[in-house]
Amino acid sequence: MNTTLSPLNRQTAQVQTAYPERIIQFGGGNFLRGFVDWMVEELNEQASFASSVVVVKPTAQGSYEQFNRQDGLFHLRMHGLQDGTLVTTRKLITCVSRAVNPYSDYEAYKALARQPEIRFVVSNTTESGLTFAPEDKLTDAPPSSFPAKLTVFLYERFQHFQASPDKGCIILPCELVEQNGERLKQLILQYADLWGLEAGFKQWVESNNQFCDTLVDRIVPGFPKNNGQAILEEIGFDDQLLVEAEQYHSWVIQAPQSLKNEFPVDQTNLNVRIVDDVNRYREIKVRILNGSHTAMTPIGYLMGLETVRQAVEHPWLGQFVRDLLFTEIIPTFKNPDPELEVFARDVLIRFQNPFIHHLLMSIALNSISKFKVRLVPPLVTYADKYHKLPKRIVFAFAALIRFYKGEWNGTPILLKDDLTVIDWFGEQWQSTVDIHELVEKVLSNTALWEQDLTQIDGLVEMLSGYLAKIEIDGIQAAIEGQDWSR
Repeated sequence: MNTTLSPLNRQTAQVQTAYPERIIQFGGGNFLRGFVDWMVEELNEQASFASSVVVVKPTAQGSYEQFNRQDGLFHLRMHGLQDGTLVTTRKLITCVSRAVNPYSDYEAYKALARQPEIRFVVSNTTESGLTFAPEDKLTDAPPSSFPAKLTVFLYERFQHFQASPDKGCIILPCELVEQNGERLKQLILQYADLWGLEAGFKQWVESNNQFCDTLVDRIVPGFPKNNGQAILEEIGFDDQLLVEAEQYHSWVIQAPQSLKNEFPVDQTNLNVRIVDDVNRYREIKVRILNGSHTAMTPIGYLMGLETVRQAVEHPWLGQFVRDLLFTEIIPTFKNPDPELEVFARDVLIRFQNPFIHHLLMSIALNSISKFKVRLVPPLVTYADKYHKLPKRIVFAFAALIRFYKGEWNGTPILLKDDLTVIDWFGEQWQSTVDIHELVEKVLSNTALWEQDLTQIDGLVEMLSGYLAKIEIDGIQAAIEGQDWSR
């Protein structure tokens, strides 16, 4: 905390008490603050949405106490191109009312379900968050997984309001998982079966709660590490929740148009679309934007780069990412069209935003599940379609496996992933001497990829060759030793 600046809270900032709490938000990370909370602020200002957000801590790690110390207030700085000019804007976000930690006050969490005004649930627990933990119990305080926590919340609400149809919720998950809304609903129904909950609850979940498949897009690097102190001086407050984001934003929500009656995005200038089918939008965004992120991250890190901008502006890696997009990812779409190339070019421009300090290590969170969702599908499709392997995706795969060794040039790599995933890779690197055998173990682990990737013709051999070259000669020699033109 910076003691030379005023603390940020509703009294020091002279901000009125927040609106009624109508939104439960699982997660309080950079993205949700710089995307959902900002949108709620805009909805409140432009469309009289009159809603506050309660942030719920979804995991045991970390602390959300800063939300309560700051009365939910924080600043968002946005940077980007507008009509060809770089523009910076700043906004105080006031819609977050408080944070609730189920791990320290489980009753406060359950009490949220009994608040009659609650109508919306949003979440971003990353790709690994929408998972089923069979060891979770209804009596746990709290259960470990996010879907189990949400099941508890909905069941408490179902019981308290006696299955009232108008006390269901509109659920907008932001995890980058295909059919995230439908998947979350099925996980909740799965917990209902596991816990032996009554059939009426399951019927209420399906009939009186709306689970929307969604797709989100905004680069939100978080707290500006390079010039954070200067920004705080400019703001005049010690804002430890300060977050930076690009100007660009997009939220595509699969739902009936009637959703606008309760979520009035059509009365704002927000780039939010209510559509009949989100899948096309999802495939484009996940493969092109997120896929290029996931591909460049382990390579860039092993090369000693720190940010996305450094990666795309690097003489070799920048061209590698461009070629990966235009020659290996875009050709795997069912109906390639000029729209895809336009989107890819716009993405590369966004990556070069000089105001955005997007750390590669921030993107590296849960890289294995991200690779599965973002790059395994185009790898498989490319191999099936062209009867050869996409070299750049495979090379990125090799760099990822080397990254998960957990050290580089004698320096530990601070991996951020499920501990079982980190431990598994660590064990393979320690117990397996032969690179070829190591690659076979990785590719055949269906728990990681939901399929046996050793069945892809030639993948074990090519991946082993790339990984051996990286391990023995270093990343630069591995890069320079390849003929990428063929």
